[in-house]
Amino acid sequence: MKLSPAQLAKHLQGPLAPVYIVSGDEHLLCQEASDAIRKACRDLGFSERQVLNVETGFDWGQLIEAGASLSLFAEKRLIELRIPNGKPGDKGAAALIEYLARPAEDTVLLVSLPKLDGSTQKTKWAKALIDGKQSQFIQIWPIDVAQLPQWIRQRLAQAGLAADQDAVDLITARVEGNLLAAAQEIEKLKLLADGGQVTLDTVQAAVADSARYDVFGLIDAALLGQPEHVLRMLTGLRAEGVEAPVILWAVAREIRQLANIAQQYGQGVPLDRAFSQARPPVWDKRKPIVGKALQRHDAAGWQRLLGEAQRIDAQIKGQAEGDPWVGLAQVCLQLCGKRIAL
Repeated sequence: MKLSPAQLAKHLQGPLAPVYIVSGDEHLLCQEASDAIRKACRDLGFSERQVLNVETGFDWGQLIEAGASLSLFAEKRLIELRIPNGKPGDKGAAALIEYLARPAEDTVLLVSLPKLDGSTQKTKWAKALIDGKQSQFIQIWPIDVAQLPQWIRQRLAQAGLAADQDAVDLITARVEGNLLAAAQEIEKLKLLADGGQVTLDTVQAAVADSARYDVFGLIDAALLGQPEHVLRMLTGLRAEGVEAPVILWAVAREIRQLANIAQQYGQGVPLDRAFSQARPPVWDKRKPIVGKALQRHDAAGWQRLLGEAQRIDAQIKGQAEGDPWVGLAQVCLQLCGKRIAL
């Protein structure tokens, strides 16, 4: 049976289903839905937990054995089955259908899946998960750009905060659909908001005070053409444990926006109009530094930098040779409009 994310909290206050499936590509929301199910299990005495990760060569007999065997340490248990690629194969499909036909007693099975495409949803095993009487299927949909401001407001309210429109707009512009980043920003705001009220100044202070070195500060320094400062910040971010993919996401996002604006401007679109049509739009306070950065490369140059960002992504994933941190430094320096020997 299908269960919407909005219904999950109320549902978990009653008897638990034998099987839950959380499906979607929005990591934060999937994680929070799974956490809610785990907490409900703990609250009801499910003190044993077994995690099965489906990887190449996975033995699907483990799922059947887990369902058939008695708990060694507790009367109730939670089994987590994680299928990162969403493709159980023939053996996995058969095992899932067999388990759903006879779910283990005193056991909750939590299945984690990415978003299932239309053809996958028509398979026998997926239909058994989605429409089965013994299961609750929770589909997590991404938050689109239009929905993000309202999602941020709701998230702020859950944290006991209220925000004016300018503050919400700035948070939206900074995170651009990255819900994990938005959630982290809101956690910082809880410490800085005066009387629970979040203003534009509060958000700007949160960015300034969040850490000695800040990803968004790195972007601003690059746009301002401060190569020495950029290198210091990049070194500091790495020292503080910030992962390369997080920095690449922010850098690539900025380059992509600059490339799009440069292309429109090259086609005769007035710069102010190109700023307003950008997604997210360029704020008035940022227009001078963005305009300054646009002078360093033409549209083709920005596209080349996007290609460099793709190469760094491949390095991070182990699909290309080279050190991604060196690549990040080089791209950031080119964003500055200068090159410095590394």
